[in-house]
Amino acid sequence: MGGERDGSSVPDEVWEEFLRTSADGAGDAPKEPSARAREEAARLRAAPAEPAPWRASAPAPVRPRSRRGWYVAGFVAALALLFVAVDPGGVVGWSGHGDRAGAPLAPETARPEEAPPAEPGGRATLADPFRGSPAARWKSGTAGITVPAAEATGRMTEAEVARALTRTRDFLAASGLDPAVLRGARPERAIALMNPRQEDVRTFVSTALSTPGEDHDPLLLFSRFDPARARLVGDEVRTRGRLSYREGRLGALEVTADVTYVYPAAPAGGGDEVVRVIARRETVVSWDDPAKVATKEGTFTLLSYKLHMTNGGCGESTGYFRPQFGGGAPDTATATDGRTIDPYARTEPLGEDRSREGCGTATRS
Repeated sequence: MGGERDGSSVPDEVWEEFLRTSADGAGDAPKEPSARAREEAARLRAAPAEPAPWRASAPAPVRPRSRRGWYVAGFVAALALLFVAVDPGGVVGWSGHGDRAGAPLAPETARPEEAPPAEPGGRATLADPFRGSPAARWKSGTAGITVPAAEATGRMTEAEVARALTRTRDFLAASGLDPAVLRGARPERAIALMNPRQEDVRTFVSTALSTPGEDHDPLLLFSRFDPARARLVGDEVRTRGRLSYREGRLGALEVTADVTYVYPAAPAGGGDEVVRVIARRETVVSWDDPAKVATKEGTFTLLSYKLHMTNGGCGESTGYFRPQFGGGAPDTATATDGRTIDPYARTEPLGEDRSREGCGTATRS
Protein backbone atom coordinates (compact mmCIF):
# COMPACT_ATOMS: atom_id res chain seq x y z
CA MET A 1 0.00 0.00 0.00
CA GLY A 2 1.28 3.51 -0.85
CA GLY A 3 3.00 5.38 1.96
CA GLU A 4 3.57 2.39 4.32
CA ARG A 5 7.14 1.57 5.29
CA ASP A 6 7.50 -1.29 7.83
CA GLY A 7 4.14 -0.54 9.36
CA SER A 8 4.62 3.28 9.52
CA SER A 9 2.77 5.78 7.27
CA VAL A 10 5.12 8.42 5.73
CA PRO A 11 4.09 11.00 3.08
CA ASP A 12 5.60 10.29 -0.32
CA GLU A 13 7.30 13.70 -0.58
CA VAL A 14 9.06 13.24 2.80
CA TRP A 15 10.24 9.77 1.85
CA GLU A 16 11.61 11.00 -1.51
CA GLU A 17 13.43 13.87 0.23
CA PHE A 18 15.01 11.42 2.62
CA LEU A 19 16.24 9.22 -0.21
CA ARG A 20 17.64 12.25 -2.06
CA THR A 21 19.56 13.65 0.90
CA SER A 22 20.87 10.21 1.79
CA ALA A 23 22.27 9.76 -1.71
CA ASP A 24 23.77 13.27 -1.99
CA GLY A 25 25.14 13.41 1.53
CA ALA A 26 23.65 15.45 4.34
CA GLY A 27 25.04 18.95 4.27
CA ASP A 28 23.98 19.58 7.85
CA ALA A 29 25.62 16.45 9.27
CA PRO A 30 27.65 17.11 12.46
CA LYS A 31 31.37 17.67 12.00
CA GLU A 32 34.18 15.99 13.97
CA PRO A 33 34.07 17.38 17.55
CA SER A 34 36.93 19.54 18.83
CA ALA A 35 39.50 18.30 21.37
CA ARG A 36 37.84 20.39 24.11
CA ALA A 37 34.44 18.87 23.32
CA ARG A 38 35.88 15.36 23.40
CA GLU A 39 37.46 16.08 26.81
CA GLU A 40 34.16 17.38 28.23
CA ALA A 41 32.24 14.36 26.90
CA ALA A 42 34.73 11.98 28.51
CA ARG A 43 34.32 13.76 31.86
CA LEU A 44 30.53 13.43 31.74
CA ARG A 45 30.76 9.74 30.87
CA ALA A 46 33.02 9.12 33.89
CA ALA A 47 30.67 10.89 36.35
CA PRO A 48 28.07 8.62 38.09
CA ALA A 49 24.53 9.02 36.83
CA GLU A 50 21.88 10.41 39.18
CA PRO A 51 19.23 7.79 40.04
CA ALA A 52 15.94 8.60 38.38
CA PRO A 53 12.75 8.45 40.48
CA TRP A 54 10.50 5.57 39.32
CA ARG A 55 7.55 7.87 38.76
CA ALA A 56 9.63 9.97 36.36
CA SER A 57 10.71 7.09 34.15
CA ALA A 58 9.23 7.28 30.72
CA PRO A 59 7.09 4.42 29.48
CA ALA A 60 8.76 1.98 27.13
CA PRO A 61 7.96 2.68 23.50
CA VAL A 62 5.20 0.56 22.10
CA ARG A 63 6.09 -1.39 19.00
CA PRO A 64 3.49 -0.98 16.28
CA ARG A 65 1.36 -4.11 15.86
CA SER A 66 1.04 -5.61 12.44
CA ARG A 67 -2.43 -6.02 11.07
CA ARG A 68 -1.85 -9.76 10.84
CA GLY A 69 -1.81 -9.93 14.68
CA TRP A 70 -5.24 -8.31 14.84
CA TYR A 71 -6.55 -10.84 12.31
CA VAL A 72 -5.29 -13.75 14.49
CA ALA A 73 -6.77 -12.24 17.67
CA GLY A 74 -10.12 -11.76 15.97
CA PHE A 75 -10.09 -15.34 14.69
CA VAL A 76 -9.39 -16.74 18.19
CA ALA A 77 -12.18 -14.60 19.69
CA ALA A 78 -14.59 -15.85 17.04
CA LEU A 79 -13.70 -19.46 17.88
CA ALA A 80 -14.30 -18.79 21.59
CA LEU A 81 -17.73 -17.30 20.89
CA LEU A 82 -18.60 -20.27 18.69
CA PHE A 83 -17.59 -22.68 21.49
CA VAL A 84 -19.80 -20.89 24.01
CA ALA A 85 -22.72 -20.89 21.60
CA VAL A 86 -22.42 -24.62 20.92
CA ASP A 87 -21.69 -25.72 24.52
CA PRO A 88 -22.26 -22.92 27.08
CA GLY A 89 -22.01 -25.31 30.01
CA GLY A 90 -18.54 -26.37 28.96
CA VAL A 91 -17.04 -23.01 29.90
CA VAL A 92 -17.49 -23.84 33.56
CA GLY A 93 -15.40 -26.94 33.04
CA TRP A 94 -12.30 -24.85 32.37
CA SER A 95 -11.91 -24.48 36.15
CA GLY A 96 -11.06 -27.20 38.68
CA HIS A 97 -10.32 -30.63 37.20
CA GLY A 98 -12.47 -30.25 34.13
CA ASP A 99 -15.67 -30.92 36.03
CA ARG A 100 -18.51 -28.94 34.54
CA ALA A 101 -19.94 -28.41 38.01
CA GLY A 102 -17.01 -26.09 38.72
CA ALA A 103 -13.83 -26.11 40.73
CA PRO A 104 -13.50 -28.45 43.73
CA LEU A 105 -14.70 -26.96 47.00
CA ALA A 106 -12.27 -25.71 49.58
CA PRO A 107 -11.64 -28.16 52.44
CA GLU A 108 -14.28 -28.27 55.16
CA THR A 109 -12.72 -26.93 58.35
CA ALA A 110 -15.88 -26.27 60.41
CA ARG A 111 -19.54 -27.18 60.37
CA PRO A 112 -21.18 -25.55 57.33
CA GLU A 113 -23.86 -22.94 57.93
CA GLU A 114 -25.98 -24.02 54.96
CA ALA A 115 -26.53 -26.97 52.67
CA PRO A 116 -24.79 -27.00 49.28
CA PRO A 117 -26.80 -25.38 46.48
CA ALA A 118 -28.46 -27.34 43.72
CA GLU A 119 -26.15 -28.41 40.91
CA PRO A 120 -26.89 -28.28 37.17
CA GLY A 121 -29.50 -30.89 36.30
CA GLY A 122 -28.96 -34.21 34.66
CA ARG A 123 -29.04 -37.86 35.60
CA ALA A 124 -26.03 -39.85 36.67
CA THR A 125 -24.46 -41.97 33.92
CA LEU A 126 -21.77 -44.63 33.78
CA ALA A 127 -19.41 -42.05 32.31
CA ASP A 128 -20.42 -39.28 34.73
CA PRO A 129 -21.79 -40.91 37.91
CA PHE A 130 -21.74 -37.70 40.00
CA ARG A 131 -23.60 -35.59 37.48
CA GLY A 132 -26.27 -33.38 39.03
CA SER A 133 -24.92 -33.97 42.55
CA PRO A 134 -23.05 -31.63 44.91
CA ALA A 135 -20.48 -34.43 45.06
CA ALA A 136 -19.42 -33.43 41.55
CA ARG A 137 -17.37 -30.72 43.27
CA TRP A 138 -16.13 -32.91 46.12
CA LYS A 139 -12.76 -34.58 46.24
CA SER A 140 -12.17 -38.31 46.09
CA GLY A 141 -11.27 -40.68 48.90
CA THR A 142 -9.33 -39.36 51.86
CA ALA A 143 -8.57 -36.13 49.94
CA GLY A 144 -12.08 -34.96 50.87
CA ILE A 145 -11.50 -35.51 54.62
CA THR A 146 -9.88 -32.53 56.34
CA VAL A 147 -7.28 -33.40 58.97
CA PRO A 148 -6.53 -30.47 61.31
CA ALA A 149 -3.05 -29.38 62.33
CA ALA A 150 -1.71 -31.33 65.29
CA GLU A 151 -0.99 -29.74 68.65
CA ALA A 152 0.11 -31.36 71.88
CA THR A 153 -3.03 -32.42 73.74
CA GLY A 154 -3.49 -34.28 77.01
CA ARG A 155 -0.82 -36.92 77.40
CA MET A 156 0.18 -36.74 73.76
CA THR A 157 2.91 -34.73 72.09
CA GLU A 158 2.33 -32.94 68.79
CA ALA A 159 3.88 -35.87 66.88
CA GLU A 160 1.71 -38.39 68.73
CA VAL A 161 -1.43 -36.37 68.00
CA ALA A 162 -0.48 -36.23 64.32
CA ARG A 163 -0.02 -40.00 64.29
CA ALA A 164 -3.38 -40.58 65.98
CA LEU A 165 -5.14 -38.33 63.46
CA THR A 166 -3.50 -40.15 60.58
CA ARG A 167 -4.51 -43.53 61.97
CA THR A 168 -8.07 -42.33 62.48
CA ARG A 169 -8.19 -41.32 58.84
CA ASP A 170 -6.70 -44.72 57.95
CA PHE A 171 -9.64 -46.36 59.73
CA LEU A 172 -12.09 -44.27 57.70
CA ALA A 173 -10.35 -45.36 54.51
CA ALA A 174 -10.26 -49.03 55.54
CA SER A 175 -13.91 -49.06 56.62
CA GLY A 176 -15.53 -46.83 54.01
CA LEU A 177 -13.23 -46.62 50.97
CA ASP A 178 -11.37 -49.93 50.61
CA PRO A 179 -12.43 -51.43 47.24
CA ALA A 180 -12.39 -55.00 48.55
CA VAL A 181 -14.52 -54.11 51.59
CA LEU A 182 -16.96 -52.21 49.38
CA ARG A 183 -17.39 -55.44 47.39
CA GLY A 184 -18.28 -57.32 50.57
CA ALA A 185 -14.90 -58.48 51.92
CA ARG A 186 -14.19 -58.57 55.65
CA PRO A 187 -12.67 -55.23 56.81
CA GLU A 188 -9.53 -56.69 58.37
CA ARG A 189 -7.42 -53.51 58.20
CA ALA A 190 -10.14 -51.48 59.88
CA ILE A 191 -10.62 -54.07 62.63
CA ALA A 192 -6.86 -54.08 63.28
CA LEU A 193 -7.06 -50.43 64.36
CA MET A 194 -9.81 -51.10 66.92
CA ASN A 195 -9.01 -51.87 70.56
CA PRO A 196 -9.07 -55.70 70.82
CA ARG A 197 -9.71 -55.43 74.57
CA GLN A 198 -12.98 -53.54 74.11
CA GLU A 199 -15.14 -56.62 74.58
CA ASP A 200 -18.54 -55.19 73.66
CA VAL A 201 -17.31 -53.75 70.38
CA ARG A 202 -15.39 -56.87 69.49
CA THR A 203 -18.53 -58.95 70.04
CA PHE A 204 -20.64 -56.52 68.03
CA VAL A 205 -18.26 -56.56 65.05
CA SER A 206 -17.87 -60.32 65.04
CA THR A 207 -21.64 -60.94 65.21
CA ALA A 208 -22.51 -58.22 62.71
CA LEU A 209 -20.18 -59.57 60.06
CA SER A 210 -21.20 -63.23 60.53
CA THR A 211 -24.95 -62.93 61.23
CA PRO A 212 -26.12 -59.36 60.60
CA GLY A 213 -29.43 -58.27 62.05
CA GLU A 214 -31.33 -55.39 63.59
CA ASP A 215 -29.10 -55.23 66.67
CA HIS A 216 -25.89 -56.09 64.86
CA ASP A 217 -25.70 -54.13 61.64
CA PRO A 218 -22.18 -53.90 60.18
CA LEU A 219 -23.22 -50.90 58.06
CA LEU A 220 -23.04 -48.79 61.20
CA LEU A 221 -19.25 -49.07 60.91
CA PHE A 222 -18.42 -50.45 57.46
CA SER A 223 -19.60 -49.68 53.91
CA ARG A 224 -20.37 -52.89 51.99
CA PHE A 225 -22.32 -53.79 48.87
CA ASP A 226 -23.66 -57.22 47.98
CA PRO A 227 -21.83 -58.06 44.73
CA ALA A 228 -24.80 -60.16 43.65
CA ARG A 229 -27.00 -57.06 43.73
CA ALA A 230 -24.90 -54.02 42.85
CA ARG A 231 -21.56 -53.00 41.41
CA LEU A 232 -19.73 -49.75 42.02
CA VAL A 233 -19.36 -47.41 39.05
CA GLY A 234 -15.84 -46.20 38.36
CA ASP A 235 -13.06 -46.13 40.91
CA GLU A 236 -14.04 -43.01 42.84
CA VAL A 237 -15.93 -42.47 46.08
CA ARG A 238 -16.52 -38.78 46.71
CA THR A 239 -16.21 -37.56 50.28
CA ARG A 240 -16.64 -34.42 52.33
CA GLY A 241 -15.97 -34.02 56.02
CA ARG A 242 -13.41 -33.40 58.69
CA LEU A 243 -11.71 -34.63 61.82
CA SER A 244 -11.64 -32.69 65.08
CA TYR A 245 -10.07 -33.52 68.41
CA ARG A 246 -9.90 -32.58 72.08
CA GLU A 247 -8.54 -33.91 75.32
CA GLY A 248 -10.59 -36.84 76.54
CA ARG A 249 -10.86 -38.91 79.70
CA LEU A 250 -7.64 -39.60 81.62
CA GLY A 251 -5.59 -37.46 79.25
CA ALA A 252 -6.63 -39.42 76.17
CA LEU A 253 -7.03 -37.88 72.71
CA GLU A 254 -10.68 -37.93 71.63
CA VAL A 255 -11.14 -37.68 67.85
CA THR A 256 -14.46 -37.09 66.09
CA ALA A 257 -14.90 -37.92 62.40
CA ASP A 258 -17.91 -36.48 60.55
CA VAL A 259 -17.79 -37.57 56.92
CA THR A 260 -20.29 -38.01 54.08
CA TYR A 261 -19.52 -40.66 51.45
CA VAL A 262 -21.15 -40.79 48.01
CA TYR A 263 -21.10 -44.19 46.25
CA PRO A 264 -22.35 -44.50 42.64
CA ALA A 265 -23.73 -47.95 41.90
CA ALA A 266 -25.26 -49.86 39.00
CA PRO A 267 -27.11 -53.21 38.85
CA ALA A 268 -24.81 -56.20 39.23
CA GLY A 269 -26.31 -57.92 36.20
CA GLY A 270 -25.46 -55.08 33.82
CA GLY A 271 -27.29 -52.09 32.44
CA ASP A 272 -26.54 -48.40 32.42
CA GLU A 273 -28.76 -47.22 35.30
CA VAL A 274 -26.75 -45.42 37.96
CA VAL A 275 -27.94 -44.48 41.44
CA ARG A 276 -26.04 -42.99 44.34
CA VAL A 277 -25.88 -44.34 47.88
CA ILE A 278 -25.04 -41.54 50.31
CA ALA A 279 -23.81 -42.39 53.79
CA ARG A 280 -22.94 -39.86 56.45
CA ARG A 281 -21.03 -41.26 59.42
CA GLU A 282 -20.18 -39.65 62.72
CA THR A 283 -17.63 -41.71 64.63
CA VAL A 284 -15.94 -40.81 67.92
CA VAL A 285 -12.82 -42.68 69.06
CA SER A 286 -10.40 -42.36 71.96
CA TRP A 287 -6.67 -42.91 71.78
CA ASP A 288 -5.98 -44.02 75.34
CA ASP A 289 -2.93 -44.50 77.51
CA PRO A 290 -2.33 -48.28 77.83
CA ALA A 291 -1.05 -47.61 81.35
CA LYS A 292 -4.48 -46.29 82.37
CA VAL A 293 -6.98 -48.06 80.11
CA ALA A 294 -7.23 -51.64 78.90
CA THR A 295 -6.12 -51.13 75.31
CA LYS A 296 -3.42 -52.09 72.87
CA GLU A 297 -0.86 -49.52 71.77
CA GLY A 298 -1.68 -48.16 68.33
CA THR A 299 -5.41 -48.91 68.53
CA PHE A 300 -8.40 -46.77 69.52
CA THR A 301 -11.38 -47.30 71.79
CA LEU A 302 -14.70 -46.78 70.01
CA LEU A 303 -16.90 -44.32 71.92
CA SER A 304 -19.85 -43.84 69.55
CA TYR A 305 -20.95 -44.35 65.95
CA LYS A 306 -23.93 -43.01 63.99
CA LEU A 307 -25.14 -43.42 60.42
CA HIS A 308 -27.60 -41.71 58.07
CA MET A 309 -27.90 -43.16 54.59
CA THR A 310 -29.85 -42.52 51.42
CA ASN A 311 -30.90 -45.26 49.00
CA GLY A 312 -29.05 -47.90 50.98
CA GLY A 313 -32.07 -49.97 51.92
CA CYS A 314 -34.60 -49.81 54.74
CA GLY A 315 -36.10 -52.26 57.16
CA GLU A 316 -34.40 -55.54 57.95
CA SER A 317 -30.61 -55.49 57.85
CA THR A 318 -28.75 -57.75 55.47
CA GLY A 319 -25.31 -56.35 56.26
CA TYR A 320 -25.07 -54.67 52.87
CA PHE A 321 -26.20 -51.47 51.19
CA ARG A 322 -29.16 -52.32 48.97
CA PRO A 323 -29.67 -49.57 46.40
CA GLN A 324 -33.01 -49.51 44.60
CA PHE A 325 -32.91 -49.84 40.82
CA GLY A 326 -35.65 -49.63 38.24
CA GLY A 327 -36.29 -45.91 38.12
CA GLY A 328 -39.62 -46.07 39.86
CA ALA A 329 -38.54 -46.46 43.47
CA PRO A 330 -38.06 -43.17 45.34
CA ASP A 331 -34.78 -42.38 47.00
CA THR A 332 -35.05 -42.99 50.72
CA ALA A 333 -33.09 -42.09 53.79
CA THR A 334 -33.12 -43.61 57.25
CA ALA A 335 -35.34 -41.57 59.55
CA THR A 336 -37.81 -42.45 62.29
CA ASP A 337 -40.11 -39.45 62.18
CA GLY A 338 -41.07 -39.45 58.50
CA ARG A 339 -39.42 -36.12 57.74
CA THR A 340 -37.63 -35.36 54.50
CA ILE A 341 -33.84 -35.35 54.57
CA ASP A 342 -31.26 -33.59 52.44
CA PRO A 343 -28.43 -36.15 52.42
CA TYR A 344 -25.89 -33.49 51.42
CA ALA A 345 -26.69 -31.11 54.28
CA ARG A 346 -24.00 -31.09 56.95
CA THR A 347 -25.24 -28.17 59.00
CA GLU A 348 -26.40 -30.22 62.01
CA PRO A 349 -24.86 -33.12 63.93
CA LEU A 350 -26.40 -36.53 63.40
CA GLY A 351 -29.27 -37.55 65.65
CA GLU A 352 -28.85 -39.96 68.50
CA ASP A 353 -31.17 -42.63 67.11
CA ARG A 354 -29.28 -45.34 65.19
CA SER A 355 -32.38 -47.38 64.36
CA ARG A 356 -33.13 -48.46 60.79
CA GLU A 357 -36.87 -48.66 61.42
CA GLY A 358 -38.85 -46.53 59.00
CA CYS A 359 -37.69 -44.53 56.01
CA GLY A 360 -37.89 -40.88 55.28
CA THR A 361 -37.73 -39.29 51.86
CA ALA A 362 -34.52 -37.80 50.55
CA THR A 363 -34.91 -34.45 48.82
CA ARG A 364 -32.13 -35.31 46.32
CA SER A 365 -29.54 -37.93 45.57
